[in-house]
Amino acid sequence: MDAVQEFYERGQVLLIDKPLYWTSFDAVRHVRNLVKTKKVGHAGTLDPLATGLLIICTGKFTKTINEYQAQEKEYTGTITLGSVTPSFDLETEAQNFQPTDHITEGQIVAATARFTGAIEQVPPIFSAIKQDGKRLYTLARKGIEVIPEPRKITISEFEITGVELSLVNFKVVCSTGTYIRSLAHDFGASLGCGGHLSSLRRTRIGAMLVQDAFSIESFEAKIEALKKDS
Repeated sequence: MDAVQEFYERGQVLLIDKPLYWTSFDAVRHVRNLVKTKKVGHAGTLDPLATGLLIICTGKFTKTINEYQAQEKEYTGTITLGSVTPSFDLETEAQNFQPTDHITEGQIVAATARFTGAIEQVPPIFSAIKQDGKRLYTLARKGIEVIPEPRKITISEFEITGVELSLVNFKVVCSTGTYIRSLAHDFGASLGCGGHLSSLRRTRIGAMLVQDAFSIESFEAKIEALKKDS
């Protein structure tokens, strides 16, 4: 066992800035291959169309994953008003187009109050939640009708940071288990025009910030430097 492998098998917590289009498992697999350690896992999935903070634990620290998963999360992103998608994001085609030019910024800001605090949220059918032992997205892609059970979540902050119809930029601070895709869908429905999530970035998990995270390239460079020094 080389020094790098031994270091990561002892247990480390890595902050990774997940690239667009990568799955969370893609990032885990890449880290596992770099550090040559079997025990590697992430503390909270990010969709392929989202970027931002992914906590990856290695070695003995994989036992702490549940602790990180339970922590409060912060996101920034964009909701596109005026259409919906079956997946609630850009994974599927937009449909049911509606006008948005009558909606004011004041109405958009006021609508956030309906989604702040302890609320019930229905997860997207294109999600990794299991029903009868199968992932919902597997059933949905086969055309099988699924009705997810609503979940209790808490949204402690929902701030509109910019409006340029039909695009609404936001920041959300929420509990674990929150689907921002569902929030975008429900938010659009509350305004009567429909909406879907068109970009998402996770900026914080607990006290850990995305600006302190490694890009994939910078983490690769770190491993190369460690190998040279060992």
